[in-house]
Amino acid sequence: MTVAAGRETDLATALAALRDRLSDAARAADRDVDDVELLPITKFFPASDVAILWRLGCRAFGESREQEASAKIAEFGELTGASDVRWDMVGQIQSNKAKAVAAWADRVHSLSTAKVAAALDRGAARAMEEGSRTAPVQVFVQISLDGDTSRGGVDVGDPAAVDTLCAQVAGAAALRLAGLMAIPPLGADPDTAFAALAAEHRRILQNHPDATELSAGMSGDLEAAVRHGSTCVRVGTALMGQRPLTSP
Repeated sequence: MTVAAGRETDLATALAALRDRLSDAARAADRDVDDVELLPITKFFPASDVAILWRLGCRAFGESREQEASAKIAEFGELTGASDVRWDMVGQIQSNKAKAVAAWADRVHSLSTAKVAAALDRGAARAMEEGSRTAPVQVFVQISLDGDTSRGGVDVGDPAAVDTLCAQVAGAAALRLAGLMAIPPLGADPDTAFAALAAEHRRILQNHPDATELSAGMSGDLEAAVRHGSTCVRVGTALMGQRPLTSP
C-alpha cells in the first residue's frame, strides 16, 4: 500500500468512527444528527488530506492561520477543481489580517473584539464589491467562560460587552451573526462549561432570534457539546491524528 493510499484509509476509518460517535451523541440527546455539523479542522495538515476528506464527502474545513489557509485553499483547488466547499476560520484574527481572512472565510468562529469586527466587515464589504465573495461572512462571537480573555472570547460575566459585540456584528453590512462559540476552560468539566454557553446563547437569542448556531465541542468533548445544543463540532485530532512534527 502506498503512503497516499494508507493515509486515505486512515482518514476514512477515522471519519466513519467520528460519524458514529456523532450519531450516538445525537441519539442520546434526542436530537437529529443532521442538525449537528462535523467540521474537520485541517490546520497544519496538507491540502492532499483536505482533498481526501472532500472525496469522502466532507464539504467544509476549518483553518486557524490566514497565510496557511490561503495557500492551502489555492492548492486544494489545483488538486480537485472543486468549488462546492466552505472554509471556516477557527483561530484568532489579528485586525491587520481581517481583510485577507474576509477574502476566503465563509464563517468565522472566533470573533472577540470590536476592532476585528470592524476590520472584517470592511474586508468582506470590499470583497463583495469586487465580486470575490457573494454573501456576508457568517460570524460566531466567541465567549470566554472563565473570564480569561487572553485565550480569546468576550467575558460571559460581562453581558453588556457580549451584547455590544453581538449588536455590532448584527448591524454590520457585510457580516451576519450566526451565533456563539466557546472552548471550555482548561481543566473544566465540559458539561458545566457547555451548559453555561447554552444559557448565554438562550439569552442572546432574545435579541437576535436568527443567531441560532452554536459552535461547541471538539475531539474529546463533542458528546457533552451535543447534549447542550451544539450545531457544529470542530474536530481535529480524532480525525486528522497528531499534528505533524513540523507544525509550529
